[in-house]
Formats: sequence, C-alpha cells, structure tokens
Amino acid sequence: MSRRVGVVLSGCGVYDGAEIYESVITLLALDRADATVICMAPRVDQMHVINHATGEVVEGEVRNVFVEAARLARGQIRDIAEVKHGDLDALIFPGGFGAAKNLCDFAVKGGDCSVHPEVERLIREVHDAKKPLGFICIAPALAARVLGKSVGVSVTIGNDADTAKAIESCGAKHVECPVQEIAVDVANKVVTTPAYMLAGRISEAAAGIEALVERVLSLS
Repeated sequence: MSRRVGVVLSGCGVYDGAEIYESVITLLALDRADATVICMAPRVDQMHVINHATGEVVEGEVRNVFVEAARLARGQIRDIAEVKHGDLDALIFPGGFGAAKNLCDFAVKGGDCSVHPEVERLIREVHDAKKPLGFICIAPALAARVLGKSVGVSVTIGNDADTAKAIESCGAKHVECPVQEIAVDVANKVVTTPAYMLAGRISEAAAGIEALVERVLSLS
C-alpha cells in the first residue's frame, strides 16, 4: 500500500514562502518512492511579500500562503486545518523563510516564537501517533518549538551557532550536520537536514533531502 505523506508548504519563494528547490526535490523523491503526496498549507496571509529580484519588501502587497503554495502543488492542495493525522503515514516540512515567517514567527522572535495553531496541532498529532516527521533547512525550528520542551527533540539546521542557540532555547537539542547528511532522532521519529542552510549547489541540497525522504519513509 502506498504510504501517504503530507508536505506542508509555506508559500512559494525562498524569501517569503517555501523554498522552491527544496519543495520540488521533496516531491520528486516521494514520487520516485511511489508515495501518495498530500500537499497542504494554512489559509493565512504571508508576513510580507519580497521582491525576489531585489530582496526588498514590496510595500502594500498582500499574498495568501495557501494560494501561493498552490503554485508549487499545481493546484492540488488542501487546507491544513482539514488534514488529520489519520490521513497521513508521515509529514514533511520543506524550508524557505516562509517556514520561519508564515508557519511560525521564528524569523522575528527566535526561541520565543509562536507556531500557527493548525501547524502545531498536526505536528503534535503525527508525533503522538508515533509517525515520522521530516524538517528541512530552517523548518526544524518548528519541531524545536512544538516538541522541544515536551520530549527534548534533537534536530539540525547545520552549524550556524546563533540559530542553533535559538533552537536550543526552545528546549530542543541541536546537532551539527553536513549538508548532504541527515540527523535522526530515532526515539521521536524526527529527521532533519540542513539543505539551503548550508548548500551552495542544488545537488548538495538534494543529497540531504533525498536521504531525509528515504529515512522518513523507512520509519513510516
């Protein structure tokens, strides 16, 4: 039976949404493994809109995370509020600043961040059901905030000292990890990889993401 894997998208574009390469590599790896993919996103406005050509905030423009994420999902996307853990065998979060701006506000508040309630609910449901979770790039901040103080989850964002310190202030344990590799918290079935926290090339990000998908599926 095909395993059902949820992929939570945070918009479309590295600076204000889901990182496109990370998202596509995740979706491709899942498809090659014959998994059934359920893309989802919250119906919420982005924190802001970034002009990806200049890196500047576009004043006065508003975009919706769900609508933008639908671009990546080719229109096949569900409201995360409608997805329950029983619909899934595993759950994966690609990175991009949207994970730290739209799914939570880690980009602004660091370890004092809050997580979108439906995102937090689904992470807790999947974890409580002992199903695997994968977090890519900066997305491990979500795992740290939701699961850090309750279960002391171990994650990686690579080797950035300041970000690692903020992760650990959430109650999580940070482990350093090379870009092509993964960190696995076996007890909690949480798999993380640095991807574009460290990657200089798409192939480097792909190596870690493909390893993450393989391990998440093996734990499901």
